[in-house]
Amino acid sequence: MITNKFAFILVLSLGFALPVFSQVTDSLKIDTAKTDTIFRTIPQEDTALRIRNLNPYITLHVDSTLQYKLDINKDQSQYYWFLTNSPVGLKVERNSGLLTFKAEKAFFLSGRLKYDLEYKVNLGVQNLDDPKDKIDTSFTLLFFNTEIIPSKIKPSVNNIVYVDEGDSISFKVQCEDGNFPIENITMTSNYPVKTIGTVAKCGDDFKWSPPFGFVKPTDKDKLREVIVNFVGANKFNVRDTATIRIVVRENINYPQKVLEYNEVVRNIQSYSNRLKATFMELDKAVKSTRGTRTTFDLTSAASSLGGTVFSSLPTDGQKTAGKILPSVGVAMVPVKESVAPIKKEEQNSATLVRNSIKRLDYLLQNNLLVGEKDPELLNKTQKLRDELKQIQMQLIEVPVVEFGDSPEELDKYFNNPKVAKKYRMKKS
Repeated sequence: MITNKFAFILVLSLGFALPVFSQVTDSLKIDTAKTDTIFRTIPQEDTALRIRNLNPYITLHVDSTLQYKLDINKDQSQYYWFLTNSPVGLKVERNSGLLTFKAEKAFFLSGRLKYDLEYKVNLGVQNLDDPKDKIDTSFTLLFFNTEIIPSKIKPSVNNIVYVDEGDSISFKVQCEDGNFPIENITMTSNYPVKTIGTVAKCGDDFKWSPPFGFVKPTDKDKLREVIVNFVGANKFNVRDTATIRIVVRENINYPQKVLEYNEVVRNIQSYSNRLKATFMELDKAVKSTRGTRTTFDLTSAASSLGGTVFSSLPTDGQKTAGKILPSVGVAMVPVKESVAPIKKEEQNSATLVRNSIKRLDYLLQNNLLVGEKDPELLNKTQKLRDELKQIQMQLIEVPVVEFGDSPEELDKYFNNPKVAKKYRMKKS
C-alpha cells in the first residue's frame, strides 16, 4: 500500500502517468475516470503576451479627455508601449500603458483633425529584454461633434452678374464644408440655359454664353434677367441654396449685321447703276431733240437772212425770192415745234435722276463702316435703307431701265464734263 501511494503522488506531481510496479497488484484498483478528471483540471501556464482590455473602436467628443489604461497579462515593468501614425495629441505612457488624449477644438479649427474621419492607430508593446516578445495591433479613433456646422455653397462671383449677348460667363461653384460636406449639386433656372458642361459637385465650373436674340424687343430696358439656383445636399439630404442673378444685355450680332449692311450697299449700288442707265437714255433723248431744234433755228435764220440779201439784188426774180424767203423762215417755226417739241418732262426727269444718283453716292460715302464693330452699324444700315426707299418713292413715275453697259461705261458717261455742264446750276 505504501508503494501504491507513492506512485499516485508521483503521478500528481509530474502531471503524466508512469508505469507503476507493486508487489500487491490484486488489491489495487485505480479509478480511471477520477484520474482523467484530475488531469484536465490542472491549470496551464499563460505564456503568450496579450492585451487584456484593448477596445478596437474608440469615439471621442470634441473638448473631451481620454484616459485609457491598457493592461497586459504579464509584468508591465518589463515591457514598454509605443504608437505609430497616431493623430496629433494622442499619447501613450511608455511604462504604464496609459493612453491619453484631449480633443481640443483648436485642432479641428486649424484642420489638423477632422470630424467623422476614422483614424487607424497602430499600437505596440515590446519586451525590454526579448525582441521577439512583442505585440503589434491597431485600433480606430473617431471624433464627433454635436455642434452642427452647416455646409454652404459659395460661388466665386457676386450675386448679380452682367453679360452681353454673344459673350460668355464662367465662374466656379465652390463649397464651404461643415460637419457633413455637400455631395451633389442640382442647378435650376427660370429660363432654359444650355451650359458648357454640368454643375454636379463642388468645384465644377458654370459656363454659359447667351445667344444673340436672347433679349426680346418686349423686355424692359433691353435687359433680361436669368435667375440660376444651385441647390447642394449632403448625405442626410440637408440642402443649401445659392442664387445668382445673371442680367443679359442686348448686343449687336456684328457678323450678321455686317452682312445686312453689305446687302443694303449692294442694293444701292445696283439701283444707282440702273439710274445711271436711265439718265443716259433720258439725256440722249433730250440731246437729240435739242439738235433737231437747233437745225430748224439755223435754217429759219438763214431763210430770213437770205430774203434780206435777195431783196437788195437788181433783178425782179431775185427781189421776188427775197420777199418769199422770210415767210419760209417764219413757216419753219411751227414745223420745228411739231417735229421736235421741247421735252421738258424728259429734261426734268433726267435732272431728278441725276440728283438722286448724286445723293446715293453721298450717302454711301457718309455711312462707311469705321471698323469690324462700328458702334453705329445699326443706325447706318437703317439710314441707308430708309434713304433708298425714299428715293425709290420719288422716282416711282420714272421708268427705270435695266443697264446693259458695264458700270465703268455708265460712270464714264455720267461724269463726262460736257454732260455735267448741262445740269450744273447757273449763277444768276
